[in-house]
Amino acid sequence: MIWRSNMKKLMMMMSAALLLSSCGLYNKYERPDVNTTGLIRDALSDVDTLAVQDTASFGNLPWRSVFTDPQLQQLIEQGLAKNADLLNAALSVQMYETMLKAAKLAFLPAVNIGSTQQQMGSISTVHTDPSSTVKSYSFPATATWTLDLFGNILSQKRSTQMKLLGTKDYQMAVRAQVIGGIANCYYTLLMLDEQLRIVTSMSEMAKETWDMMKLQYNLGRMRSTSVQSAEVAYLSTLTQANDFRRQIRSTENALCLLIGQAGQQIPRTTLAQQSLPTEFSAGVGAALLKNRPDVHNAEMTLASCFHDVQTARSQFYPSITIGASASFGNLTGTMNPGKWTTTFFGSLLQPIFNRGALTAKLKVTKLQYEQAFNTWQNAILKAGNEVSNALVNYNQYDANSQIESQRIEVLTKNVEDTRSLYKSSGSSYLEVLTAQQQLLSAQINKVTDDFNKMQAVVSLYTALGGGGK
Repeated sequence: MIWRSNMKKLMMMMSAALLLSSCGLYNKYERPDVNTTGLIRDALSDVDTLAVQDTASFGNLPWRSVFTDPQLQQLIEQGLAKNADLLNAALSVQMYETMLKAAKLAFLPAVNIGSTQQQMGSISTVHTDPSSTVKSYSFPATATWTLDLFGNILSQKRSTQMKLLGTKDYQMAVRAQVIGGIANCYYTLLMLDEQLRIVTSMSEMAKETWDMMKLQYNLGRMRSTSVQSAEVAYLSTLTQANDFRRQIRSTENALCLLIGQAGQQIPRTTLAQQSLPTEFSAGVGAALLKNRPDVHNAEMTLASCFHDVQTARSQFYPSITIGASASFGNLTGTMNPGKWTTTFFGSLLQPIFNRGALTAKLKVTKLQYEQAFNTWQNAILKAGNEVSNALVNYNQYDANSQIESQRIEVLTKNVEDTRSLYKSSGSSYLEVLTAQQQLLSAQINKVTDDFNKMQAVVSLYTALGGGGK
């Protein structure tokens, strides 16, 4: 009768569990609705009604197809192998993989040999009378199993799964940042090399102008102030050259840190040898939900918080544990060999009042879910903003570079003409210096615009979730 009564109670609890499953205890995470219409602004239209309808995304290209410079590819490969942040991200993934294995094993029974009183087994002496001594022994074993009727263990496992996926997304985000950071540093070095070459060439021209004016001064055809202005212009180019050398050394050190080595000279090609894509497909806005690792990471955090809410809700329901213990021994010392003794047991723990801890935990997890939802929504908007900025930056810097090319062409001719006229007293020293300074400024601006255009390509690739194999 007792056995039938226990079975009846167990059946009632299992039926209650089935009913409770319809109340949300076993629900799986589903992505909330999100509107991605107009997420990416049109880089060429002032109406802001963009819309990028391409299904193939520039961000899906392998990084070797985007960054084709052999020297840069070697640096990226070294960075992917040795960058400290990327190595730590990989270790974080391993940690969560271990935690997930432990969460899966929580569904299995726990088996122990020994108990709190007797570990592994015990042997003792029994005195039955003053003239005899008998040995007694016992080797106990216990197995317990928590029935997950209300989804407590299941929701914890699912939460850990989401955290593992989020950690893998973080690893991919760090990977994309490392690739983008190495590329930006490399292109910065190429820009500085070219600017140093331009300033050095202009320095030689300024020196010639200064020498020419000193000769005119010695012939009594020019004031000393004109010579002084020419000297100042020449010295100015020397300080600019020194500043570029300083920036080159600093950028090399920063790049070495990214690739996990001590600061040293970086082998590289030239700015003119670079070949980057010029046509881009940003993909539909919804693609960012899948391609951007940081956006997907934010969603996995949201999913983890969803399952944390399920875990907190399940703790309001009973905790059911069943188990069995077995012991082989001869406790009285009167029987040899010993025999097996088995015991079956079960427990049901229903929380009634826990000083508000369970209610508070449920409220906190719900609030954390709302926070994660807001963070995810903001990550989507941020992704669209970064793509829009990268597109408009590329187009504007490309346009500026073309304009600067025209300026350089005109100013180069202007410098030649003013220098020729100056020799024949057809122009003043001020016109010569002004023409040289304008040419130098245009050349520096052209190199900067080209670099910014290349940097926009890197930013767009990263913003679209690039960094693939």
